[in-house]
Amino acid sequence: MRSRSAAIVPVHVAVIMDGNGRWARSRGLPRALGHRAGVKALRRAVEACPDLGIRYLTAYTFSTENWQRPRSEVERLMVLFGRSIDEHRRDLMANNVRVRVIGRLQALPARVRLKFEELATATAINTGVTMTLAISYGGRAEIVDACRRAVAAGRPPGTDADFAAMLYAPDLPDPDLLIRTGGDQRISNYLLWQLAYTELYFTDTLWPDFGAKDLADAVADFARRRRRYGRVDG
Repeated sequence: MRSRSAAIVPVHVAVIMDGNGRWARSRGLPRALGHRAGVKALRRAVEACPDLGIRYLTAYTFSTENWQRPRSEVERLMVLFGRSIDEHRRDLMANNVRVRVIGRLQALPARVRLKFEELATATAINTGVTMTLAISYGGRAEIVDACRRAVAAGRPPGTDADFAAMLYAPDLPDPDLLIRTGGDQRISNYLLWQLAYTELYFTDTLWPDFGAKDLADAVADFARRRRRYGRVDG
């Protein structure tokens, strides 16, 4: 665990990007335009990370529950994912961003899954911010899948570290800070194992309006907290 002084900067920030639909509705726009604005907000957040000392950003992009949305909306989101990868690939490379993808990717349409896999491969050489996209992701699903891996490997985990090694991205550090936009105060089946000691930050700002200053405000709030990890406060 990090010392108190080293914990001033959240090295790993996880985000629940809530409010795209409400943002669009408040402007009389289709939900699809809210999602497009959300992609732009994610780009702003990634670009702001280096100046704030954030090395890892993990974004809840599409949950296992999101498959229950109207079929037309899901299809538009899949199209948006593909187009966004094509549009932002060059900038991601130029900004030295490494992209990783976690979740039940086999549920994605083959063409979309291939685009994500190609993007992850192309950016694997980058050494800047690591942006992890949680796609077709659920925290419970990840834990179930980890148990299945352990059974298949014939290695029942005896410690927390043994179990964590079975997760989708075991080499990623646990998030120091979780940011949820949109006003709701819950974690919505996101990174259930990893958030055990994560600091939580909630804001009413809708995700498409979230910018570099909002991220800096969340980091500043984090810096004022004391992380005790169950220890007695001195």
